[in-house]
Amino acid sequence: MTRLGQLALLLAAAALWGASRLTWVQVSSFDGLTHPKTEDLTGATWSTALVPLALVVLAAAVAALAVRGWPMRILAVLVAGASAGMGYLAISLWVVPDVGARAARLAEIPIAELMGTERHSLGAALTLVAAALSLFGAVLLLRSATRAGADTARYARRPAEPTDTGETMSERMIWDALDAGNDPTTMDKKGR
Repeated sequence: MTRLGQLALLLAAAALWGASRLTWVQVSSFDGLTHPKTEDLTGATWSTALVPLALVVLAAAVAALAVRGWPMRILAVLVAGASAGMGYLAISLWVVPDVGARAARLAEIPIAELMGTERHSLGAALTLVAAALSLFGAVLLLRSATRAGADTARYARRPAEPTDTGETMSERMIWDALDAGNDPTTMDKKGR
């Protein structure tokens, strides 16, 4: 389950990197002296958090190799928070009614020379896919941390149980029972 979560995080990081290279907003301007110009604002320019979020998700995929238990749970929660940020970046492109002022500022064009803007949704859609993948990966990491904790508790050393005579089983008696094919932790008192 951990490996599948890591794969989802790696795919999310790749999707974010791809989204940062795509055009998110196209700006058209005319200064009155030269020909009209069109400038493309990539995802890395429009949403500067895309590349750092890709690095965070990539680092989380690698860190999942080294951590277990509570650190894995904390890592999963951090990745889930990062996926919420990715979703916000993607949806904000579609929700904001006018991107002209911000596009002009990012393209370093005076607002008076701005002729129009055009949104391109492919980068935002890819970011939304990355958010879903990273959230899926976070859930898988959280589940694997929970399962690992249950397995650890399952095989934890238990104190020796009393025998029919009220004595506790010695370590030697436990090993003898295991060698005989019996489980000393589940044997009833008649089986001893």
